[in-house]
Amino acid sequence: LLPVLIESVFSISFFLPVNSRKCLREEIHKDVLVTGEYDINDETNTKTNLKITDSSGHILYSKEDATKGKFAFTTEDYDMFEVCYESKSPMGTGRVPDQLVNLDMKHGVEAKNYEEIAKVEKLKPLEVELRRLEDLSESIVNDFAYMKRREEEMRDTNESTNTRVLYFSIFSMCCLIGLATWQVFYLRRFFKAKKLIE
Repeated sequence: LLPVLIESVFSISFFLPVNSRKCLREEIHKDVLVTGEYDINDETNTKTNLKITDSSGHILYSKEDATKGKFAFTTEDYDMFEVCYESKSPMGTGRVPDQLVNLDMKHGVEAKNYEEIAKVEKLKPLEVELRRLEDLSESIVNDFAYMKRREEEMRDTNESTNTRVLYFSIFSMCCLIGLATWQVFYLRRFFKAKKLIE
């Protein structure tokens, strides 16, 4: 259970230099809820833009002059998602301190707000915990199914590569045997023509 819980929470803090861009990438499975909360230290006269895109360039979230906020989206496919911060300052880069950026992203079971679900569905605390455990076990089953699919794909690729290597080896051996046979006959004819052998 621990690896699943660890991989579903992503929290980072970093300094963003003035007039620069920093991007963070993460791979996320299909049909997964992703939530995030960001906080950008805005002591300076610097504007910071936040943009979240997928590998196709589709914008999932965009905020200009971002300082603090939340975002949420559900993935449509297994894809690489990119969270980019871009800092712009009208004063240039001299004597402007770097901005502190805090980003807290959650996906999967950790992204769901079970307190809100409990209020809407009028669930007791034990029922909420059971719902959370049910979602967690479903997430684990889905992860195992994905790993099994990937293992099958890799095994098929491995077997295909082994077959190709075998055929290439047989072809190479046939070429070498053919070349050696041709060389023997050619040298025999050459030496007979020069009357070195009979």
